[in-house]
Amino acid sequence: MKKVSLGIFLMAVLGWFSSPVHAVGVDDTPESDRERAHAPADVEPIIPLNKADETYDLWKLIRDDLSEGREPGPINVQRTWGGTGWQGIPTFFRLPVALVPEDLKAGQVDVAIMGAHTDMGLGSRGANRGPAAFREARHEYATWGEYSMAHMPTLVNPFQELTMVDYGDAPVDPLSTERSMDEIRKYVRDIASVELENGERTIPIIIGGDHSLAYPNIAGVVDVYGKGNVGVIHFDAHYDATQMMGHLITHGAWVKRLFLEGLVPGKNFIQVALRGYYPDKDSFEWMREQGFRYHPMAEVERRGWDAVMKDVIKEAKDGPEYLYISFDLDTLDPAFAPGTGTPEPGGLTPREAFPIVRRLCAETNVIGFDLVEFAPERDPTYVTGLNANRIVRECLTGIAMRKKGITEEDYLSPLTVDDGRE
Repeated sequence: MKKVSLGIFLMAVLGWFSSPVHAVGVDDTPESDRERAHAPADVEPIIPLNKADETYDLWKLIRDDLSEGREPGPINVQRTWGGTGWQGIPTFFRLPVALVPEDLKAGQVDVAIMGAHTDMGLGSRGANRGPAAFREARHEYATWGEYSMAHMPTLVNPFQELTMVDYGDAPVDPLSTERSMDEIRKYVRDIASVELENGERTIPIIIGGDHSLAYPNIAGVVDVYGKGNVGVIHFDAHYDATQMMGHLITHGAWVKRLFLEGLVPGKNFIQVALRGYYPDKDSFEWMREQGFRYHPMAEVERRGWDAVMKDVIKEAKDGPEYLYISFDLDTLDPAFAPGTGTPEPGGLTPREAFPIVRRLCAETNVIGFDLVEFAPERDPTYVTGLNANRIVRECLTGIAMRKKGITEEDYLSPLTVDDGRE
């Protein structure tokens, strides 16, 4: 076993196991004995769960009257036809609400946005406040409803082109990442299973929540589209593929879970913006063994963002028909997203991140998207929320462009790129 310094050990015990710490003393082979071995016979749970407690499953009990007394379909809870960003009842983008899959089917819903308040997979508090802060949009001036505005560079308005809803929140046990996984997976699967009259399926967008979410999110869409049929673009400062301290699912272990369960092919797993102190040498070697395609910030610094972005989009098209995007807010430099659990200097700027998200959603067949690690209370300003909101808007714009048939590379409206003078 590798030696672990006292400082690193104390950080792990205190719960400070952000992704960089995982690199120490961890076997990164996909099916190691360490990961699959049972605990020694003399090891017992310290404090078992009390399954007789009447509140044991209370967190995941869903009301049985969600459709009572009404016809299936989205429910607009707003009193007015539209307003400014901070007005109205806080739903995602002030969208109508859907409560059950039948509402999605009846409304022919293109995109269903849901929240998931996972927090313990990170080991420090904050990400569970992300969905509520995103819905509140206290910083947002952009209008909604009948007054919604088009995305300026493309002049496409996703709120006119797409039928979208707020699908509420997945059940989450606030004291257990492990117990929450199956319920989140079910909710994502329920959304992705809805077949529309145009031959497409409803696209789930998940607002988190720590990055352990990506495992049930991706597993949920794979349940619908099939193993090996979904490629993943993973935007992150860290590669999130190690397991530590006996935990098989954390915000830094979800990638390993996907590979242990054979859900995503290695060559169709693409990582963007890796930096900092982790992955380490062994981790990079493991990634190569699995066939990962990765683009650290060191490559961006050497080749330039435009060249790297072009390669990422090309690689995204070289794989399965379906694509899932997972966007960790620490992809952005902390100057633009300080409100996240593991900020890492030297990241992407919004001007670099926005176009690649939009282009991936327009130029490939994206069937799911998540934005994670939004910890609003770690940011005394509104800048993290502003950029989190815009990342999702870029995704929605790209999906709307694809629905309209605008799939040409790097499309921008001719009216927005110059003033027409020769």
